[in-house]
Amino acid sequence: MFTVRLKKGRDASLLRHHPWVFSGAIDSIEGTPKAGEIVRVVSHEEKVLGVGGYSPDSQIRIRLFNFADSTVDEHFFRQTIAAALAKRKSLLDDPERNAYRLIFGESDHLPGLVVDKYNDFLVCQFQFAGLESWKPLLAEILAEQCQCQGIFEKSDTASRKREGLALGEGVLWGQAPPDSLVIQENGMQLEVNIRSGQKTGFYLDQAENRSFIRRYCAEQEILNCFAYTGAFSISALTAGASHVTSVDSSRPALDILQRNLQLNSLQDNQHKTEEGRVANLLRDWQKQDRLVDIVILDPPKFAEHKSQVMKASRAYKDLALQAVKLIRPGGLLITFSCSGGIDLKLFQKITADALLDARREGEVIQYLHQSADHPIALAFPESQYLKGLVCRILT
Repeated sequence: MFTVRLKKGRDASLLRHHPWVFSGAIDSIEGTPKAGEIVRVVSHEEKVLGVGGYSPDSQIRIRLFNFADSTVDEHFFRQTIAAALAKRKSLLDDPERNAYRLIFGESDHLPGLVVDKYNDFLVCQFQFAGLESWKPLLAEILAEQCQCQGIFEKSDTASRKREGLALGEGVLWGQAPPDSLVIQENGMQLEVNIRSGQKTGFYLDQAENRSFIRRYCAEQEILNCFAYTGAFSISALTAGASHVTSVDSSRPALDILQRNLQLNSLQDNQHKTEEGRVANLLRDWQKQDRLVDIVILDPPKFAEHKSQVMKASRAYKDLALQAVKLIRPGGLLITFSCSGGIDLKLFQKITADALLDARREGEVIQYLHQSADHPIALAFPESQYLKGLVCRILT
């Protein structure tokens, strides 16, 4: 096994069990490890800090699998995957859901690996060079430990390029998934397209938030922005919303939304779709003096890197500023950010500034975050990427 020695004083994060070693922290390397090879990380004083996978093309040069001088082999992966499934047992036994995140990267000691379950199929994303050579074994273990018909790889993220890896897509094990399949979530039937859908096909991280907002939706008029395939809209309608307008720029996504309405036996007169840019619609509705009881803002990631935080902050503020002008007093702004560079404190400040500029008064009545199948590792704050605010607009 190759040994990587850190510079003096650069071991503090690993001692706190943060799993990343950046290139600038490395003092020397014994040998010449290739991409994906297992390395032992030691402090400047030769104390063993852990073992991980090596990625020569990435700024994150090493991602640790564990924090001891141990072996990473088939036994390790079997145990680690079994542990990830075991801690989700209560979720996997839920008769009202059949779509979950089974593996959430560093939070499950499998850095860079995402595995989602959609009904009888698993979808994987490999985002780290340290796992690339283990793909066949990992697929075999997942097939043994999970009841599924097939395992599909959808490694199309930008992180692959940063790792020096080509994009990858295809069947890893068993059957190929159908073009579309239907999942169950909290009493809803929802269509998912694995190949063309966002992320691994769907936003599983919002499942509990979709359930949570139902308590506020009865007899309310709702505007759902960045609606995608309409899961928030369907959830609101099944909770008794009087009317929902769903806005998205993707026609294919809105077509799936229409089919989701039919799957859940919802009436067309309760819902309207608007294809186009959310920013334009918000301003058009202001000109028309249109008001609603609830606005949901669930935009895509605005900040991929820290360098984009300022630009993203302005975008989030403008969205909230325009949205809050459409909310009746006593109504709700339900707003999210999935940008890792925007933490909760900053996101709340952005929202507060937006309300101030809009001359509205508000209060936070609930903080929201990713669902329990996306656990937040206390030693790895980067795993907390989704944050949301439920704000009551007072005046």
